[in-house]
Amino acid sequence: MAATEADAEPTKVLEFGLGDGTYCLDIGVIDEIVDAGELTRIPNSPDHVEGVMDLRGRTTTIVDPKTLFDIDEEGPRERIVVFDDGEIDEGGTVGWMVDEVFQVRDVSPEDVDQSTTVEDEGVRGIVKSDDRFVVWVSPDVDEELATELEDVEAAEA
Repeated sequence: MAATEADAEPTKVLEFGLGDGTYCLDIGVIDEIVDAGELTRIPNSPDHVEGVMDLRGRTTTIVDPKTLFDIDEEGPRERIVVFDDGEIDEGGTVGWMVDEVFQVRDVSPEDVDQSTTVEDEGVRGIVKSDDRFVVWVSPDVDEELATELEDVEAAEA
């Protein structure tokens, strides 16, 4: 007997803010969350690459997801969500600069509307939550991102 969507286990997600919006990521792809620190800008890097920082001996590329998702609103840019480099295929340690981190919570499959995001690259769905919507995004927003990050990492070496 096949499991139905209603029988599927909930997924733990991390909710965070970008501008005026609330977004979430599967917690399974996240290694840690750190305070935003000083970044070293890389000359000639793509627009979405903010720079690099030393995170416990690892050179970590910091990406601005607002650029990737075409979000214009400003925010405090207080936290960095660092991805588990074993879970995503980005070619090195990568973190997203986010405005703030809200909470970790469970999302059931029936709470995710994918019908409005079928063509949206990097968006897994819209999570219906009480009186608001949370955009569920994927860390591998753009296949070209991995290649661009590899080029940046090669330039650092």
